Amino acid sequence: MHQNIGFRLSRLPRLWRAIIDRRLAPLGLTQTRWITLYHLWRLGDGQPQCDLARAIGVEAPSLVRTLDQLSDQGLIERCPCDQDRRTKRVFLTTAATPLLEQIDEVVTQARREMLAGLSEEEIQHLDALLEHIENNGLTIQARESEG
Repeated sequence: MHQNIGFRLSRLPRLWRAIIDRRLAPLGLTQTRWITLYHLWRLGDGQPQCDLARAIGVEAPSLVRTLDQLSDQGLIERCPCDQDRRTKRVFLTTAATPLLEQIDEVVTQARREMLAGLSEEEIQHLDALLEHIENNGLTIQARESEG
């Protein structure tokens, strides 16, 4: 049983994203675009590109192409940082708001369906367990990167 936990933990995010991707496809959004927009919306305007990349879990250079596409669509703007001209901050445009509201509806509905049958207490317990596993992993990663 313990051997399957890792496989389930790796398969679940792909399944979750696939469901959301399929539902957002009619809006013309690729996974990288909707995830980038959604993270920026949740994190708040004016995020440095490198922080946004870190939050999404991609390398900063990989994010640049997606930001270029979102900028071409008029959904974001990049502005130089006042403190460091090498850093660009990312801002949502007003054109992004209706799209983000649709993304949020899709994500909320998918979450509701994926967690169907679980009580609020079970969901909180699951969240605590996942946080514990994640913290263990971060501790292992930090320890191994030191050596």
